[in-house]
Amino acid sequence: MQFLAFIGFTLIVAIISYLKTRSTKESTLDGYFLGGRSLTAGVIAGSLLLTNLSTEQIVGLNGSAYESGLSVMVWETLAAIAMVATAMYLLPRYLKGGITTVPQFLQDRFDTSTKTITSILFLTGYAVVLLPIILYSGSIALSGMFDVPELLGVSKSTALKICIWGIGVMGSIYAIFGGLKAVAVSDSINAIGLLIGGLLIPVFGLLLIGDGSVIDGLSILTTEHPEKFKSTGELTDPVPFYTIFTGMMLVQLFYWGTNQQIIQRALGAKDLKEGQKGLLLASFIKILGPIIVVLPGLIAFHVFNGELGNADEAYPALVKKVLPNAWVGFFAAVLFGAILSSFNSVLNSSVTLFGMDVYKQHINKTASDRSVVRYGKFFGIILAILAMMIAPLIEDAGSLFDYLQEVNGIYSIPILTIIVVGYFTKRVPAIAAKIGLITGCLLYILSQFLLQPYFIEKALTEAKLNGVVSESAIALVEAKAYPHFLDIMAILFVLNIIIMLIIGKFRPNSQAYNMEYTKQVNITPWKHVNTASISIVVVVIAIYIYFA
Repeated sequence: MQFLAFIGFTLIVAIISYLKTRSTKESTLDGYFLGGRSLTAGVIAGSLLLTNLSTEQIVGLNGSAYESGLSVMVWETLAAIAMVATAMYLLPRYLKGGITTVPQFLQDRFDTSTKTITSILFLTGYAVVLLPIILYSGSIALSGMFDVPELLGVSKSTALKICIWGIGVMGSIYAIFGGLKAVAVSDSINAIGLLIGGLLIPVFGLLLIGDGSVIDGLSILTTEHPEKFKSTGELTDPVPFYTIFTGMMLVQLFYWGTNQQIIQRALGAKDLKEGQKGLLLASFIKILGPIIVVLPGLIAFHVFNGELGNADEAYPALVKKVLPNAWVGFFAAVLFGAILSSFNSVLNSSVTLFGMDVYKQHINKTASDRSVVRYGKFFGIILAILAMMIAPLIEDAGSLFDYLQEVNGIYSIPILTIIVVGYFTKRVPAIAAKIGLITGCLLYILSQFLLQPYFIEKALTEAKLNGVVSESAIALVEAKAYPHFLDIMAILFVLNIIIMLIIGKFRPNSQAYNMEYTKQVNITPWKHVNTASISIVVVVIAIYIYFA
């Protein structure tokens, strides 16, 4: 029965996506890569939310909340402010220039080689890190939920591979053969299911704690574990509070404002009004995100008395304990939708970057739209197969969320830097952008993978010689031994900007850059954009003050 519910809901999503997209001209660049520039606010918001939300986040953030408390909600709440900034400042410029990819702007502002370097950085990050991790973490969740090894009579390893290839093939069909509109439509449908299913878990959890009363359950939870309900993280927490004002906001701005995987949904808006409404709707819903990706972790801490061996077991264990059997198939289907969404969104963005910024730019400059789409799809198939082959090799899914954030810093901050400088200056030359990209990547790698391990190991050795043995004391030593990776991001962001401005001072472009309005879409802003944006920011600040 559970499996039939899973198959039924999944098929409904696929059929609706097909019916909604069969009239879109996928042979054109805008049709395939941007959904014909026809996406409306609701579709954009749903796609943004589900593209962001997947198993590595649902499982990983709830695991972090189980361990560290409410402070990890910063990954959700601060995203709302980043989306506000994108809606107000970045999206109008993107749509004015009629760009299809973020690197395309860099070509217009700097030069072709800057665009190519950026596209390669994006593709490398997607192919080597994101796609395999999405497949692996999603397969672990589904395999455990349906007990696939017992169901099929195979080993855990074989069951994992079956799930990986199943998700990979399904995601590839959506992303490669359906284009952005198929991805966005399926996302918006699954987003509704995920919100419903995601809300059920904390509701059933609180009902369990409160003996049939959600209010009593919440009261017991907050009364017995007040230390878990602090919005400000300590120095030893995954996200110390002060990092909100250093690198955290930069990470959020990069993700929601410049990351091709995300911003491509807003680039497909039929006009600026719809794009802004979509972003702001998503940002408002994002404020409620901790109910799905943080609260269950806190509930699990109470239910299991903090005795789980691995924090990342918190969410799966809670689902298994509180969700009625009749709901398991539905919840597995929407969770599958979230996994699929992240996979096919990254894959679709990779196809877009390859087709527009590599194939048409360097392989066949005279290629027709149909040819670019065809070879982009071929690249997508190869990339998907590669990801499905790499995914089973990943051994430790428990620390993936924090690891992802840190590793992504290799390319996220350098790219954000050159986009910011590109938009807010007019004469900084292309050589400055290339130097900013290369030095930013190299310095971050030097910091996080050479200097950080050295200084932490040195500090721990000295601490042990001085008799420091408790876990809390060792964690404090590690935290003080080297700056947090978010601090390093902020330092390198400022340093890169200074370097680029100095180069621009002594070697400025002879002509000032002015973005031309391509008139591909109407860029009249939504009349309520300022009011809605201010309201969202006020709500976020109020939440932090309340839980501080």
